[in-house]
Amino acid sequence: MKHLLRQRLQAALEECYRSGTLSSGAVADIQLEVPGNPEHGDFATNLAMMLARPERKAPRQVAEALVNALGDGGGLWRRLEIAGPGFINFTMAPLAWLGTLDDILHQDAAYGGSPVQSERKVQVEFVSANPTGPLHIGHGRGAAVGDTLCRLLAATGWEVTREFYYNDAGAQISNLALSVQARCLGVEPGDERWPADGYQGEYIKDVARSYLAGERVDAGDQHVTAAGDPRDLDAIRRFAVAYLRREQDQDLQAFDVRFDVYALESALYTDGKVDEVVRQLIASGHTYEQDGALWLRTTDFGDDKDRVMRKADGSYTYFVPDVAYHLDKWQRGFQRVINEQGADHHSTITRVRVGLQALAVGIPKGWPDYVLHQMVTVMRGGEEVKISKRAGSYVTLRDLIEEVGRDATRFFFLMRRSDAQLVFDIDLAKQQGNENPVYYVQYAHARVCSINRNADEQQVPLPGPGDADLVALTLDEEVALTKLLARYPEVVAGAAEHLEPHRIAFYLQELAAEFHSYYNRHRVLVDDPAVTRARLLLVNAVRIVLRNALGLLGMAAPERM
Repeated sequence: MKHLLRQRLQAALEECYRSGTLSSGAVADIQLEVPGNPEHGDFATNLAMMLARPERKAPRQVAEALVNALGDGGGLWRRLEIAGPGFINFTMAPLAWLGTLDDILHQDAAYGGSPVQSERKVQVEFVSANPTGPLHIGHGRGAAVGDTLCRLLAATGWEVTREFYYNDAGAQISNLALSVQARCLGVEPGDERWPADGYQGEYIKDVARSYLAGERVDAGDQHVTAAGDPRDLDAIRRFAVAYLRREQDQDLQAFDVRFDVYALESALYTDGKVDEVVRQLIASGHTYEQDGALWLRTTDFGDDKDRVMRKADGSYTYFVPDVAYHLDKWQRGFQRVINEQGADHHSTITRVRVGLQALAVGIPKGWPDYVLHQMVTVMRGGEEVKISKRAGSYVTLRDLIEEVGRDATRFFFLMRRSDAQLVFDIDLAKQQGNENPVYYVQYAHARVCSINRNADEQQVPLPGPGDADLVALTLDEEVALTKLLARYPEVVAGAAEHLEPHRIAFYLQELAAEFHSYYNRHRVLVDDPAVTRARLLLVNAVRIVLRNALGLLGMAAPERM
């Protein structure tokens, strides 16, 4: 609808220039907003106010010229008025809204999206969990947010690459290997021989058992056969990493999350990329030596203090490989990169961006983009759940999927802003009633499918685009429902542009509420065939939008519940 109005306003502006009513020839970005007060119409534009200065006229004079050029709209709007200092308010004709329904049925699965544009390439890095244990609920929220961002970007024309970055070396992995080795040797947590920083979950016992049995592990990017020798710590490390990477893959597959690329932090060292980025930073003139350490003068770029790059013992601080990794992303041709991470990574954002700026290789300031998610608190019976038997010290993603299902887990992770803390109420997620937002939304889709089955039993054919006389939709609720359906493409575009997947969850709850209210007050299959056809077309447009939006969240659209 906005697209049509912009076309009409552009044509009216050009007519004003041709006729001489307006003379500046100024090119304006035509903005259309939904007024906060419904009495002010469906859309409002400030075009006249933007043109007032170049035209050297009062905004209302410009608005009058535009309104005269717009004419009667040919049935597109019911009322056109100038308000306040020069806003032009449009109240659309009901039939103009209802025409959206045919468009929805015609586009079907494509409704709400836009075609892929090959020049728009984006890489999204998310989850990126080191393979030291099962994925926890924080990883789960990151997986839901990151995967939905990928779906949104793909739906709005981006060619998306999904990347998982992790470390298969370092202190955490060393502790993992020592923990598995201890289990292989029969050492239990609590024994004085147990590693000081060892991992104590039951999963360590599973890894040790599989290693001693000589099992082969195939993960997305790891393929290892166990040596079975409890004295070979390096073989244990390789096997444990592959074993837990496979477990991560299994959890993510159950969550309907996939990746295109797996990147290893260790490869940045073995390929010389960390040393190379350090050489480039030294050559840039933004480093200095002090107390035996190498520092990056990040204060040159607005940081509150300079940062150590290489410690006195010769090891690098953690942000150096991060800079090397992001330089690698840039060199791979990704001019847009989005990192979805936990809020505890907030302090790294400035350092990574500063390091990239110091390289002076043309990377834009503020690159890459970040989406940070806040912590999740799991509740059951009014009390916080903190421990998983298998993980030992935290609730795992698998725990939630097994208890409440994939769809409920994904929706609960997505139904709040990513940067807001989230309470995950297991009892609510398991309810089979309207209080559960997942059930409420999916039940709306199932209800439409039930109507379709009833229509089939009564030998009433489902209408396609153009098969129903939309004049038969005379109720205010029908127009309101159609307006909400017409808004869906804009909701998708806004969620993708602002990297806010919760907007889709919000929209789904609003659409489900509007549909359930309509369903509870009005029958679809009635005695009047024209009304039946029109209402069937309306509810099936609702079905299509529900299915498409649920798909963006990685959720099913059930036909029966």
